[in-house]
Amino acid sequence: MEPKKLCLALYTGSVDKLTAAGVILGGAAADDMKVDIYVLLQGARAFRKDIGDNSDKLPMAENADLREGFLQSLKNLKVKTWVEFFKEAKAITDVKIHICGLAGKVWGGEKLDDFIDLADDICGISAYITSAQEADVNLFI
Repeated sequence: MEPKKLCLALYTGSVDKLTAAGVILGGAAADDMKVDIYVLLQGARAFRKDIGDNSDKLPMAENADLREGFLQSLKNLKVKTWVEFFKEAKAITDVKIHICGLAGKVWGGEKLDDFIDLADDICGISAYITSAQEADVNLFI
């Protein structure tokens, strides 16, 4: 039986939603799902090499006043960073991370080398649409 497929459109560049995506990704990996992640708009900023796992450079999605408390709570609970969640999932199951070409350019990333080593390629939005149509589960975060 072929593994189920998760397609994740990662629009966000906020530390709280990236962490949530990492938790979801971990669950999909534990369930041995095939995962395609399409990094869109603000998400591409978070994947830049100069930002990546540096939570100091990432905003909160909703209430900026909660940012420090959120980060401290994650630290106290010894919760992995979003990048660690993503790396762990890639080690467990078939996870491909695609950077949207336009989104990359918006944030100054024109080639794969401009992004953290989690990124597998740069593609157009039609790749996301095709993947979403074929997926068993499609999420937009």
